[in-house]
Amino acid sequence: MAPIRVLIADDHPLVRDGLSALFAQGDEFEVVAQAANGAQAVQLCLQHRPDVTLMDLGMPEMDGVEALRTIRRDLPGARVLVLTMRSGDEDVQRALEAGARGYLFKDTPWPQLAEAVRNVAKGLRHVSPEAAAALAERVGSDALTDREREVLQAMASGLPNKEIGKALGVSEATVKTHVTAILGKLQVEDRTQAVVQAIRRGLVHLS
Repeated sequence: MAPIRVLIADDHPLVRDGLSALFAQGDEFEVVAQAANGAQAVQLCLQHRPDVTLMDLGMPEMDGVEALRTIRRDLPGARVLVLTMRSGDEDVQRALEAGARGYLFKDTPWPQLAEAVRNVAKGLRHVSPEAAAALAERVGSDALTDREREVLQAMASGLPNKEIGKALGVSEATVKTHVTAILGKLQVEDRTQAVVQAIRRGLVHLS
């Protein structure tokens, strides 16, 4: 049988080299290319048409979710397996909505990773129990609006309401209304708790 052709997309060279070494252990897999950022992942995926693309989410130039969307738009049959450190329910949800066929964390042992790549290459889905548990936690929570997400990201950056209003082109009173809505939806009592909760769930990411 022909080997399963794999593209590895991760911004850390040691991760890419380590994964390549694992896939090179036998004849079952072949690494056709490595990408160091999301834009490169899109380019190399379209060029090599791998059976499975292993995609990190936190990459420069274009993050993994945006790269995923672009790949699936230009190559609808592409099979992408997310391999990341991001464990929040929002991260898992966004990746699956963008078209990922599976979701694993980087501490996944090699046998399970290999099995996931085999499954995704066959057209199956493979979501780790931990990622599935994160999604289950999401059930019943109110979704934030796009504007509330913008306000929450600004809060995570340490901006006060007045500065958030200037950055978004709205009044300070409007920002206060959004903050109140955010606290209610996240079921927290103050801004600090909101930011902690948002980071844990993957609603915002600090660079």
